[in-house]
Amino acid sequence: MIWALVLLLGCQLAGESVARLFAIPLPGPVLGMALMLLLLVVRPRIYEVVAPTGQTILANLSLLFVPAGVGVVAHLDTLGRYGIGLLAALVVSTVLALAAGVLTFRLVARAMGQGPDGGRAP
Repeated sequence: MIWALVLLLGCQLAGESVARLFAIPLPGPVLGMALMLLLLVVRPRIYEVVAPTGQTILANLSLLFVPAGVGVVAHLDTLGRYGIGLLAALVVSTVLALAAGVLTFRLVARAMGQGPDGGRAP
């Protein structure tokens, strides 16, 4: 388990270091996951070391939301004051993101010459 944690945290540290060193506009943990994927492709035996620890972490992932919940409770007065605005911003941004995704998909499908059902346009 220690070696699995060393691998997981080492990949995250390497990703964070690369992101900061080269000013890459990607989160370090994302680069770390890409590094872990590369390691798993190159050395599949690493999976046997990392999998049990990863599954344990994922099984207890809900514990990581406790600090966020405490933060919300600690700032209930702010949430009460700006709650309607925050909810409106959340709903509007979600709708806009979905609309942008749909429009992008339709533009790409049209550019590829495909109809709405996935077949070629006549």
